[in-house]
Amino acid sequence: MENQEKKRYAELAERAWSNGTYVFTPFLDLHGLSLFKEALPSLPKVPWQLFGGAEGCERQMLRFGSEEICGYEMPFPICCIKLSPVSKKFADQLSHRDFLGALMALGMEREMLGDIIVREDHAFLFCHERIAEYICRNLSQVKRTTIFCEITQAPPDGELFRTERKVVQLSSERIDALVAHVFKISRGDAQALFPIGKIFVDGKLCQSPGYTPKAGQVISVRGYGRMRYAGVDSLSKKGKCNTAVELYI
Repeated sequence: MENQEKKRYAELAERAWSNGTYVFTPFLDLHGLSLFKEALPSLPKVPWQLFGGAEGCERQMLRFGSEEICGYEMPFPICCIKLSPVSKKFADQLSHRDFLGALMALGMEREMLGDIIVREDHAFLFCHERIAEYICRNLSQVKRTTIFCEITQAPPDGELFRTERKVVQLSSERIDALVAHVFKISRGDAQALFPIGKIFVDGKLCQSPGYTPKAGQVISVRGYGRMRYAGVDSLSKKGKCNTAVELYI
């Protein structure tokens, strides 16, 4: 299956090059992004770009092609939809899972949907432009909350991705210790996430519990969350690392 996926990336890159046209994938999850990055050295040397609708999106489309080889510019076919309760007073506290479940109940394919960012009383959804109008016409309820949908050019600054700075004390900068402390699980439970493909660093699968992250890298832990590693702030009197991260909230 993984080899087939990598072969598909090669076919898409070759099509973009031979036809002089842009080629897009659907939204890729972390596993798909990791496979692409593994396949990259063996792909035809065609310009490519990843984008999920806004800086910081985890699920992203891949585009092969450029203005240089195609002769024109083509934006990513991504729309942003704001999902809001009709009555805030009677709205449920809705989660990412609630919004995703309502969308899947409409018959949406997951690969047509990008990130869903939930805020206090509303959410933003990135999706393929082909299904945006359908969602706006048909998505009217999430759990027991009546909602309305509107396509927006771009979310207001600061609305999408917020982070909270945390400092944890570690004996070393190993990624397994970092994951355990930040997400408050045991070291053994953290280590068990690596062989089953739950840890990604900058969108690439990480299977080494002893890996030392670099400042600025984004660490995603499926089922727990993600963080941007900020490095060691200082050393304690006992020589432990006061390690800082920006945790996405």
